[in-house]
Amino acid sequence: MLLSHSCSNRFQQSVCVKILVLNSGSSSLKFKLFSFADTGPESLASGLVERIGEKESRVALRRAGPAGRKLDERLEIGDHAQAVAVMLNVIRDGGLLQGAAAPDAIGHRVVHGGETFHSPVRIDEGVIRAIEELGPLAPLHNPVNLIGIRATRERAPEVPQVAVFDTGFHQSLPRHAYLYGLPYVLYEREGVRRYGFHGTSHNFVCRAAAEFLGRTRTDLNMITLHLGNGASAAAIRKGRSVDTSMGMTPLEGLLMGTRCGDLDPAVLLYLVRHCGMDIEQIDMLLNRKSGLKGICGQNDMRAIVDRAGQGDDRAILALQMFTYRLKKYVGSYMAVLGRVDCLVFTGGIGEHAPSVRELACQDLEGLGIVLDRKRNSQALGGTIREIQAGTSRVRILVVPTDEELEIARQTAKVLGWPEVPDRSRP
Repeated sequence: MLLSHSCSNRFQQSVCVKILVLNSGSSSLKFKLFSFADTGPESLASGLVERIGEKESRVALRRAGPAGRKLDERLEIGDHAQAVAVMLNVIRDGGLLQGAAAPDAIGHRVVHGGETFHSPVRIDEGVIRAIEELGPLAPLHNPVNLIGIRATRERAPEVPQVAVFDTGFHQSLPRHAYLYGLPYVLYEREGVRRYGFHGTSHNFVCRAAAEFLGRTRTDLNMITLHLGNGASAAAIRKGRSVDTSMGMTPLEGLLMGTRCGDLDPAVLLYLVRHCGMDIEQIDMLLNRKSGLKGICGQNDMRAIVDRAGQGDDRAILALQMFTYRLKKYVGSYMAVLGRVDCLVFTGGIGEHAPSVRELACQDLEGLGIVLDRKRNSQALGGTIREIQAGTSRVRILVVPTDEELEIARQTAKVLGWPEVPDRSRP
């Protein structure tokens, strides 16, 4: 068993503490290790264990910095408990932990907190039971998040651990925004409502955008667009989420890599009654076979943009549908907020696809959104960039997200460690 040690007063002693962030999937374990000191957080390493439970699992580690050490090994890893043990040993053997010491704290991404968790919490048995009870709201996510939690608690039982919820940032939504037009009893008894997701990312880029602009987040209204294989929009008023595109599950909202997004519910009735599809087939259709992949056969936006540039009709259609849905949400959220100071693009697509940003902002001049094509083409990710034209009333930013850093910061806050400056941003 790894040893652990008390870290409650280590900041006061000006000693670095190390926070490990975990994101558990059904057959994978992503991780990132941070060092926190009085000068700010620093990423030390990141990696993953994938294909857990298969004969040839993969363990990858990359130390921070241009000359950082890389590790890529093939092992047989039977379950998540073994994956956690391998991960901690790899980090320690890389010299990132001293001797047999455990991290000072561990932060876990948990997808669904329901209405139970409005903010990150220190994990105990009561929290574990509550996350387990929320399983029906996120059957593909919460159970595997718990596997990572239990495995690390077994491996390092004395290390404080914190759960950070994707849904937490959106708990500020007003009732009229989160309720569906269904009988109220379904909300009261079953918790059927909009919860929203990608909360750690929306929260992170909200903070980073405000710092970049030299403003406090409580002074700003902004629309944030997290665009990746999963995609969501958020309307943020004075630092608080007031609406978001994802709903009770991550299926609602924008067109995504393999998810359909917004859909007439009667389509599902039609598929059952006239096409003979059952629940499992519909679940697979909506979550795995729709979205960009359903339209053009691919869900990698880079390939879609390349194909569209070569005149491929289906790729052009997929790109048009994706950006059209973005424009609809931007317009509706401008109406919700009344005044918008900043539009933020983030996520793999948001940060690295200039053509998507250009199409999403096209013809929005009447709303005060004017993109500078040259600045947009030069914003290729890695740092925060402004891409609006001089005539734009709305600032348009490309902000690299770092959900793991946000989880680490929230973990430190829950444990009572003082706020430290974020030197990872300009």
